[in-house]
Amino acid sequence: MGKLTVSEILEATGGVLVSGKAEAEITGIETDSRKAGEESLFVPVIGERVDGHRFIPQAFKAGAAAALSSEEIAPDLIKEHPEKSLIQVEDTVQALQAIGAYYRSRLSIPVIGVTGSVGKTTAREMIACALTGGFEKVFKTAGNHNSQVGVPITLFEIQPDDEIAVLELGMSEPGEMERIASTARVDMAAVTNIGIAHIGQLGSQENICREKLKIQEGMREGGILFLNGDDPILKNQKAREGLKTIYFGTGENCQYRAVDIGAEEGFPVFTAHCPDGAKTQVRLGVLGSHNILNGILSIAVACENGVKPADAAKALQSFAGYKGRQQIFETGTITVIDDSYNASPVSMKGGLEVLMKIHPGKRKIAVLADMKELGEKEALYHREVGTYIGEHFSHHMADQLFLLGELAEEIGNGVIATAPEAETAIHLFQDKEELETELKKSLQPQDCVLFKGSNCMGLGDIASRFAAEGLKKAE
Repeated sequence: MGKLTVSEILEATGGVLVSGKAEAEITGIETDSRKAGEESLFVPVIGERVDGHRFIPQAFKAGAAAALSSEEIAPDLIKEHPEKSLIQVEDTVQALQAIGAYYRSRLSIPVIGVTGSVGKTTAREMIACALTGGFEKVFKTAGNHNSQVGVPITLFEIQPDDEIAVLELGMSEPGEMERIASTARVDMAAVTNIGIAHIGQLGSQENICREKLKIQEGMREGGILFLNGDDPILKNQKAREGLKTIYFGTGENCQYRAVDIGAEEGFPVFTAHCPDGAKTQVRLGVLGSHNILNGILSIAVACENGVKPADAAKALQSFAGYKGRQQIFETGTITVIDDSYNASPVSMKGGLEVLMKIHPGKRKIAVLADMKELGEKEALYHREVGTYIGEHFSHHMADQLFLLGELAEEIGNGVIATAPEAETAIHLFQDKEELETELKKSLQPQDCVLFKGSNCMGLGDIASRFAAEGLKKAE
């Protein structure tokens, strides 16, 4: 955890100390008043429904040493908490970003930023894993703290003994990536792909690409931009002047290239070709052919930070998935694939591919929910997923489909249009609890079950229960 004095926070934000001590030390930053501990700074965020300023008293009672405020500070608050430091700023989120940038300026370790439309969390985790082949202390973003609020807090969590850091940078609206990247000022940046996630807010894939490439904001001269050379949009992009571009993928245009692609017991294997001519065998510990690109990206980032390819590959093999992202649980009665954290058409197809390939000969059940934030073509994107399932129905991609939500119903329509014989295998639900009840009745020993949908649809809770208990509740 970092450490700053209130005086340094004033310097970073241009704020005014209304009460309290300038020499007070801050060792943590919180936006949740319930989690504010001793020596923490509480940052009230104004949301659509709740204004965090109303929780400043609770944060102080919980132990916070200081708080920012963009509202007029009530005299009663000063009177009740004279020992607490209250800092007046124009905008609390902008002030938080200024604190993050100030702390970032003190860090001397390499910082790597990861973004993309699909799979950036898995890419972040795999990159961090590969880096352990050459570094003892690798810092990485925790959870989904990849926003303009989460990134500055994440920067402040980097420990003095960390040797290298991997940060996930996300964005869902125009201008957000520029603000986040200007705070993080990464030394290297990776863009995994350009999909249609958040296309409802950004309008087109070209706009998404433009926003993602703003991850270069604040990068020092000589920095490296890693681009997916297999992506139809990214393969035609390059870093801004003063930065180096490295492409990763499977094509001849990629400096780091995965070739001789195959599988061992269902897990992807490939040979990594590096720019210096080095070749190394890679066996991944996660299923799904889409993870080959994450794997070669991880090798590329590790090698460009001085890790030997073979050491990176060995370290990478230990990565077995991340919560809610294609985690596989063998319960003793059924196999559960929890891919419930979020969803886009590309990632849903990837999850279905894993379901199809795992445990050949076993019955496959796909539990799919709405994919959100896909814009005006959202129904079409859902039908396309259904078409994909229909095209593979005879290959047992999914023997039974449990669909949750109005948009997910379009997946069923796409399946039926392509494979009419699948109609009896489709079960539609608008109620999550009803789906869970019927799923319990339907499941049989040795079934393989995939849970996939946008996080807000709540499939993660159901997946967790089945992963923990198998068929106990169904028997």
